[in-house]
Amino acid sequence: MYSASDFRKGLKVQIDGEPYIMTDFQFSKPGKGQALYRCRLRNMITGNAFEKTYRSNDKLEKAALEERTMQYLYKQGDDYVFMDNSSYEQLEISKEQLADSINFLIDNMEVEVLLYNGRPIGVTLPNFVNLVVTQADPWVKGDTSGSDTKPVTVETGYVLQVPPFIEEGEKIQIDTRTGAYVTRVKQ
Repeated sequence: MYSASDFRKGLKVQIDGEPYIMTDFQFSKPGKGQALYRCRLRNMITGNAFEKTYRSNDKLEKAALEERTMQYLYKQGDDYVFMDNSSYEQLEISKEQLADSINFLIDNMEVEVLLYNGRPIGVTLPNFVNLVVTQADPWVKGDTSGSDTKPVTVETGYVLQVPPFIEEGEKIQIDTRTGAYVTRVKQ
């Protein structure tokens, strides 16, 4: 059990049998009376969010979450198949549960799969991934009239803005937290 003094942003708790994550947290101590903890909570399964105020003597149950290292194997319809590295057990995660993570998944990539009571509810990707540019407009040397970036498509189908010198077939590094270009990777 977590007491109110343990509350912080990113804390994973269980309310009415569902896992929630604290996305925002504010502490206030009025002149008289108990301290108040204003929390914004998001359901980790449905994505619904709400705000609730707790008093200093309130307690919340710890969420029964487990993280396991798994390897992404392939896409099957709208589901993505992952394999547990220790037991070789395979499980499927839906496109909706993965959300924006699908933009960076490549075959055989190692990810952390978040499980709630043995049921997958999401993945944590590595902070950076290296992807090959599959489509990029050519850059005309000396063309300084346009902007300093251009759109490219990478092997997963994700489109992002990169510097104009990036060409088709090059490998680039992308930050999975922001979806932004980081650097060109030497091959």
